[in-house]
Amino acid sequence: MGSNRKKPVGRTPIIPIFISMKTATVSELKKELNELPAKQLVDLCLTLAKYKKDNKELLDYLLFEAHNKAHFIQEVKREIDEHFEELKFQSNLYYVKKSLRKLLRIINKYCKYVADKALAAELHIYFCSKLKDSRIPYKKSQLLVNLYEQELKKINTLIAALHEDLQQDYLNDLERIMA
Repeated sequence: MGSNRKKPVGRTPIIPIFISMKTATVSELKKELNELPAKQLVDLCLTLAKYKKDNKELLDYLLFEAHNKAHFIQEVKREIDEHFEELKFQSNLYYVKKSLRKLLRIINKYCKYVADKALAAELHIYFCSKLKDSRIPYKKSQLLVNLYEQELKKINTLIAALHEDLQQDYLNDLERIMA
């Protein structure tokens, strides 16, 4: 019933205490950045780009791709096509699921970069249409069926946030992939 081990006398357990630094708000950062000289701003941007791959990719998008979103979306669709081409040779549904989740992470990252719900809906609709048109037996795996249904829910949420004129166009696309 009781433990025969003796408890250490006079010792208290050490509990690590983590102190988090206070992070500045976006408005504070904006105010501070406005006061910096151009050279120092460039150095800060380069430091951010070196720190994390996502920062570098976002900076690349903002500098080179943001002015032509239509071209960027075409490039993302081409990347989606390449991923589906690679999946043609995969017979194991476990690896297909992992690859599809990886592709969705990439799509979601690009959707954050674009920050346009209409273009995000377009990319997710394109993903679902590619999945449906592929010969991947996604209906044999409940995990893949759930992934597909989650994408449809996400598309509906994105479409609901759009202007009524755009909604109808995307709803037609959505009905086409759900048929």
